Amino acid sequence: MAPPHLHLAVALDGAGWHPAAWRRPDARPADLFTARYWVDLAQEAERGLLDLITFEDALGPQSSRDDGPDDRTDQVRGRLDANLVAARVAPLTERVGLVPSVVVTHTEPFHVSKAIATLDHISTGRAGWQPRVSALPSEAAHFGRREVQPDELLDEAADHVEVVRRLWDSWEDDAEIRDVATGRFIDRDKLHHVDFAGKWFSVKGPSITPRPPQGQPLVAVLATDADEHRFAAQAADLVFTTPHDVEQARLVEARIRDEQVLAGRAHEDVHVFGDLVVHLGADAASRKAQLDELDGAEHVPDAPVFTGSAAELADRLQVLATAGLSGFRLRPGAVPEDLTAITRDLVPELQRRGLFRTSYDTGSLRARFGLPRPASRYATTAGGRP
Repeated sequence: MAPPHLHLAVALDGAGWHPAAWRRPDARPADLFTARYWVDLAQEAERGLLDLITFEDALGPQSSRDDGPDDRTDQVRGRLDANLVAARVAPLTERVGLVPSVVVTHTEPFHVSKAIATLDHISTGRAGWQPRVSALPSEAAHFGRREVQPDELLDEAADHVEVVRRLWDSWEDDAEIRDVATGRFIDRDKLHHVDFAGKWFSVKGPSITPRPPQGQPLVAVLATDADEHRFAAQAADLVFTTPHDVEQARLVEARIRDEQVLAGRAHEDVHVFGDLVVHLGADAASRKAQLDELDGAEHVPDAPVFTGSAAELADRLQVLATAGLSGFRLRPGAVPEDLTAITRDLVPELQRRGLFRTSYDTGSLRARFGLPRPASRYATTAGGRP
């Protein structure tokens, strides 16, 4: 029996995940805040048939510290808004999924709901999002509306995702009539108040944006510890994890499945990906060492770091997948060289082994992951849950 195909995602952030990547000869630091730069990267990912791209975002500048901004001037600082970048990329790509990060701690679920729904409409069913929390006082100070309680952030994020999902359902699929003859554009009976009342939000609805093409755009969560695994099992369709070996991957995957049962989602498909920072090519180790030297320290991210050839990476992915992972999100150490090594070397190697598809399907991003398009929970027909 042929082995199952792996899913592959790529995480884009600045000039790459290594802080000194912008100093590589083929980096484009002058273009980092241009639309053309991001379109070029997304089109390269699509040429490689990748499942989806994630775009990083935050409410404060990048930092080498965990507790707030630093004073470094030798690393990239500043970003474009991830959702707006995805919206710019959408009409210039056709198949690759677009998954921006959104910080939910200081943003309103109503705004997030219509932003991601809009991205799903303009990308014709290729949108997702990655909810993230912010515990930093320096980021809370941008808003000045409250003090953040770090131990409550994931519970608040779970409520945020739930409200976003309900707002997507607040328009039934056939709420738009568009009947010129009768002069009726909307069937008002098919727009619903969500009436969510929780500790952090009281949201009435309905949304002002029609139900997204996917019904429920993909929710992806980066989960690196037990609390985040619980949140991901409650809220996500796709979980990014950071196991360093097969045994750890098995433990994480099992923990997420246990939490999924406790969350009442045992019957739902939730995909678990492994994250790796990758430096690819025959000279990968020396390039990584040069970047570390430029930055003044070894780069030690939250995810494992891989250096080696595309064939060696394919070997590692093949082994890690035996732990139950359905795919991987690769973080290019330096762009464009490590991104093109993924699309032009790794993908053909996986295809040669029968582990990756050779063309795109024509369905939505949810369909690519085998996830059904759910009926609106408010619909009184077609499987809704009034």
